[in-house]
Amino acid sequence: MQARTVLAGLFVVALLLLAAIPVTGTAYALTSEEQLGKSVFFDTNLSINSNQSCAACHAPESGWTGPNPVINASGAVYEGSIPGRFGNRKPPSAAYATPSPILHYESDEALFIGGNFWDGRATGETLGNPAAEQALGPFLNPLEQALNSPGDVVSKICASSYGSLFIDVCGPEACDPAKVSAAYNCVGLSVAAYEASPEVNQFSSKYDALLKRQVKLTKEEKQGLNLFKSKGKCSNCHLIDPGPNGEPPLFTDFTFDNLGVPRNPNNPFYNEPAFNPLGFAWIDLGLGGFLESRTDYQQLAAANNGKMKVPTLRNVDKWDLGLGPHIKTYAHNGYFKTLKQIVHFYNTRDAKPRCLNDFTPVEDAIAQGCWPVPEMPVNVNTRELGNLHLTDAQEDAIVAFLKTLSDGFIP
Repeated sequence: MQARTVLAGLFVVALLLLAAIPVTGTAYALTSEEQLGKSVFFDTNLSINSNQSCAACHAPESGWTGPNPVINASGAVYEGSIPGRFGNRKPPSAAYATPSPILHYESDEALFIGGNFWDGRATGETLGNPAAEQALGPFLNPLEQALNSPGDVVSKICASSYGSLFIDVCGPEACDPAKVSAAYNCVGLSVAAYEASPEVNQFSSKYDALLKRQVKLTKEEKQGLNLFKSKGKCSNCHLIDPGPNGEPPLFTDFTFDNLGVPRNPNNPFYNEPAFNPLGFAWIDLGLGGFLESRTDYQQLAAANNGKMKVPTLRNVDKWDLGLGPHIKTYAHNGYFKTLKQIVHFYNTRDAKPRCLNDFTPVEDAIAQGCWPVPEMPVNVNTRELGNLHLTDAQEDAIVAFLKTLSDGFIP
C-alpha cells in the first residue's frame, strides 16, 4: 500500500479524461458504442439458460456490485446461469474500474499495478483495455454465464433486438462466423466503453459536491475524512486527492494487497467438488495464483500470494432501498457485511486474539472479541493496518465519511 502518489499521476490524469462528469439529474446521451455496451450489459439472453446478465452481479442500484441481500448476508458469491454453480469471490464493482491501467510490475516499489478482476488476470495486454478483457470473462466462465464459445455470444447478439446496432458499431462483418474473434473483442470494448461513460462513472457523490464547494460535510463526516487521511491510513491506497488537472479521485491506486481477511465460512465454492476438489482446504491465492500461470511472472508469484486488487471506495455504501434490507459485502470473499465491521477489522486485526475456529463468521468473531486467522497468512500487510488505536467513535466517523461516496447525491 504505502504512499503511491507518483503512481497515481501516471494514469489517473490520462484515463479520467476519457469520461466527462455529468451534472446530477441530467441525462447523458450515450454514443453508439456505449449504447451497444449497455445493451450487452443488461441482456439476460447472453447466458446458457438465458437467465443472467452482467447486471445480475453488477447492479447500478447497489453501486454496480451484487444486489441480492440474501446472498450478501451469507456466502456473498453469486450463482451462475446453471443452478448450483457458484464462483469463488464476491462481485467487484463495475464502476470506476475502467481507468485501471494494463497490468504491469513496478520494480522500484515491488508492486503490481492495474488489470481487472480481484486477481488482476484481465491484464489488458490483448485488447489494451483491462475492463474490456474483464467483460468477456463471465460469458464463457462455466460458473457464471457459461456459454460455450465466443461464437455463441456473437450469434446471440446478432439475433437480438440490437443486432443492427452491433453491426453499426463493430462493422459489416460482425455477424460473419469467420470473423468471430474480432466481433467478440468488439463486444468487450463496447461494454468497457459503457462502463467508462458518465452513466456508470458519475462522480456525483456528496464528496464530489464538496470538492465543487457545493456542500459542507457534517462534523462527523469531516472528522472521518481527517481520520481517513491520517490515523486510519486509508488514503495510502484509496487515493483521495484530485489529480493535477482537477480530476476527481478514484479512491484506489489499482495495486494489490493482502489484508489478512479471514475465510468466509459460507462461501459456496467450498462445496463444489467438480470445480474445487480441495473443498474446505482451498485457499484463494489471489494475484499470486494468477502470476503462477505466467512464465514471465512465476518468480514473483509467492511474494504476491493472497494479494487482491485494491477496490475503489466509490459507491461503497450505495444501496437502493427498493432492493430490500441494506446488506452489502466487503473484501474479496464478502466476509464482512457492514462498513463498521471492516473498519473495525482494519483497526483491531492484530490487537485481538485469534478465534479458536478459522471459519468463525464475522458476527460471532466480533461478539467473542477475536479474529480468525487470515485466509492466506503470508504477505499480510502489517504496516498500515491491524492495530490503528482508533476509538469506537473514530471508527464510526470513518464510516460516516465513506457514506458520502455514493453517487446520486443532490446538493
